[in-house]
Amino acid sequence: MLTDGLAPQTPLHRVSAGVKLVGLAFLSMLLLPVGDWRILAGALAMIVVVYAGCGRVAMARLALLRPLLPLLVIVGGVQAASSGWHAGAVVTLRLLAMLLLADLVSMTTTMSALMEALAPVLRLLRPLGVNPRKMALAVALFLRFVPVLLARWRAREEAWKARTCRRVPPRLLAAFVADILQLADRVAEALDARGFDRSADDRPASPP
Repeated sequence: MLTDGLAPQTPLHRVSAGVKLVGLAFLSMLLLPVGDWRILAGALAMIVVVYAGCGRVAMARLALLRPLLPLLVIVGGVQAASSGWHAGAVVTLRLLAMLLLADLVSMTTTMSALMEALAPVLRLLRPLGVNPRKMALAVALFLRFVPVLLARWRAREEAWKARTCRRVPPRLLAAFVADILQLADRVAEALDARGFDRSADDRPASPP
């Protein structure tokens, strides 16, 4: 689960995790004020070109985003109903572009590199009682879990469609949520078994 990155090495793998995270934040901020769906569509096309440059394995990852399409359609539809189709298209394209950018970072960066890049920034929150190492792990786990959960949902959806032609029932979503909770428990147990709760950041300083 924690190594659900892109196996073939690409030029993006050689870029440091810190640079990629800063780039992700910068590009996301650039996309936020854009209100023209044509510009956003062009940006999305450029992101897909980057995926294509990473090889067929990277392009295959785009299929993992299929379960999110209904949600994007709903969000875009609500926005279109209230402010017109142009606003709906803008919101949908912007969310999809940001999602693909985040996945690019996730699939070309190891967990340890993500934690090392985030830890120095999160140390600024130490006076507020935040444990930098744990917070860095939480953010890195979130980035890693997104493709994992999408893959699990897709597997359940395809298994259901292989057995019946009916649409996905609500009970399948309930089973998926239960699966997520079990996965979270296993991850927590694995971290506890490795003594993460007793990390150096939590230990009291030894007396001089």
